[in-house]
Amino acid sequence: MAGLWLLSCFALVGTAFGCGVPAIQPVLSGLSRIVNGEEAVPGSWPWQVSLQDKTGFHFCGGSLISENWVVTAAHCGVTTSDVVVAGEFDQGSDEENIQVLQIAQVFKNPKYSALTIRNDITLLKLATPAQFSETVSAVCLPSESDSFPDGTQCVTTGWGLTKPYASKTPEKLQQVALPLVSTTSCKKYWGSKITDVMVCAGANGVSSCRGDSGGPLVCQKNGAWTLVGIVSWGSSTCSTSTPAVYARVTALLPWIQEVLAAN
Repeated sequence: MAGLWLLSCFALVGTAFGCGVPAIQPVLSGLSRIVNGEEAVPGSWPWQVSLQDKTGFHFCGGSLISENWVVTAAHCGVTTSDVVVAGEFDQGSDEENIQVLQIAQVFKNPKYSALTIRNDITLLKLATPAQFSETVSAVCLPSESDSFPDGTQCVTTGWGLTKPYASKTPEKLQQVALPLVSTTSCKKYWGSKITDVMVCAGANGVSSCRGDSGGPLVCQKNGAWTLVGIVSWGSSTCSTSTPAVYARVTALLPWIQEVLAAN
């Protein structure tokens, strides 16, 4: 019996903390900041992290891609004096079982341009690994050949502004379902600013906004949530009729793999 018990234990661990499969299921109303979004189910986006400075101020989001690594946006300007907070839902609560993780190294994509906002990706190596649990686990990375067609319903999450001129960000994690927008359609709004290392989503009455930067745009692939984009830039008024722009993870994958392999 001992052997059987061991097997079932492994099976449980595999399902609970495999990438892209939250132990706590997200609930999206009609898969219909985050502007015009809704509160997430606590713990249902277990890869979402909050990047905070030493005063505890949340300035960007990020995603766990393993116990040791977080992916965020280069424009967030993360340094090793900032911290990664995992397992958080309500930033106004002291009751949550959060993990405050120190950052050992910051790898900003050397091709990142603040002018064109191309290659807007940074990898953070954690000083100590995150402890995976019901509320902390990794998102899946896509493979380079994965394609996510226009119109695919995806989800972005974050603690970014819920109104463009709000005085402060929401305490509870917000989520919003939004469709991918083709590069051709996106260029109708943004012109030549849109390049092959970007992916657009939204323009359907919802949007990401300041404070969501660096956070995930995830789409389901074979039943697992996969990181398709990193919140990068968009309308200065967080317009819900204009697509928001995300760093395209499939295009940045070779660089991600290179950094992970070398460190």
